[in-house]
Amino acid sequence: MITGEVWFKVPPAIKFIYTGSLNKWVGGKDLILHTIGDIGVDGALYCAMEFTGEVIAALPMSGRFTMANMAIEAGAKNGIIQPDEVTRKYVQERAKREFTFYESDDDADYIDVREYDCSKIEPTIACPHLPENTKPISEIGDIELDQVVIGSCTNGRLDDLREAAMVMRGKKVAEYLRAIVIPATQKIYKDAMKEGLIDIFIDAGAAVSTPTCGPCLGGHMGILAKGERALATTNRNFVGRMGDPKSEVYLSNPAIAAASAIMGKIVTPDMI
Repeated sequence: MITGEVWFKVPPAIKFIYTGSLNKWVGGKDLILHTIGDIGVDGALYCAMEFTGEVIAALPMSGRFTMANMAIEAGAKNGIIQPDEVTRKYVQERAKREFTFYESDDDADYIDVREYDCSKIEPTIACPHLPENTKPISEIGDIELDQVVIGSCTNGRLDDLREAAMVMRGKKVAEYLRAIVIPATQKIYKDAMKEGLIDIFIDAGAAVSTPTCGPCLGGHMGILAKGERALATTNRNFVGRMGDPKSEVYLSNPAIAAASAIMGKIVTPDMI
């Protein structure tokens, strides 16, 4: 600590290339869940996951953050995306000091390269009790829910809240279900209030929290009882993650979570 230096092993890199175009209701959360479902929770152990391709270039920063955030769920040391003009615009509006962009070398060495045709990827659900236990929503079946959590560090950005509010506007949460919305930061909370998103959630019957990990790690609010089942936009669904070891947690993107809160079971917005 006194030297200001720490020892780290330079991680090997795996390149993930996303081609084609995104289907309706598919975003960064679905891409990373699909990827983890493919390689497993230890498929990128101590590696750098580099996300590239035309689909990544078209993703907003919110979707990119979600993918980088969940790289750890594949065992990775980090998740990286080569900076571009989307990145520059985002950083310039926030940086308080000079910054430098780095790019991968043209002859960079990868221990593996994986390519995904995104036109074949549906909204993706991670079923209990691992992020790798994924299924396309068309294969999920009739899964009734006791709770839906929208937000957290993984999907609590303004774009995520806008998407969820668009689905929930003018509708009501299922009467037997708890819906909790958690913006990722206080600024996002304030911006969501200015846009009227918080009113939409409250009018729908959801509870809106200030930024917190909350139920994501079983800390407080929305702790699951024995036998209860939740759908969340959070990053992990291990045994006992949100409460009792006999509870179940499913993971999805914000649009699917919002629609499922209305219907009381896992559905797409097209089904409400």
